[in-house]
Amino acid sequence: MDIDPIRRNKKPRLLLETEREKLDEFVDSIHYSARYNDDKFEYRHVQLPKNMLKKIPADYFDSAKGTLKLLWEEEWRALGITQSLGWEHYEVHEPEPHILLFKRPLNYQPPLQQ
Repeated sequence: MDIDPIRRNKKPRLLLETEREKLDEFVDSIHYSARYNDDKFEYRHVQLPKNMLKKIPADYFDSAKGTLKLLWEEEWRALGITQSLGWEHYEVHEPEPHILLFKRPLNYQPPLQQ
């Protein structure tokens, strides 16, 4: 289940301060699911408020699908999504494009700081 590089920006596209300010009102309404897992990964989904999608810059979206692109960590954190380290945005639930799917390896341990 590798990330398709065509479905994300070539490099993280950071938000401008004015763009970020438009999203601040939604941060407290972001919903985080409980974690669930298979034999390789743990997963969770993050549900953004539907009105929040209207405030996210257009270049965060895949125009062919009408959903958000797969976001780099810097991008989803800039939107106000807060999670521990190691999570990767790997899919958007197309029937409900405000639901983002995340995964990370089971028993993930962050790299040691030197």
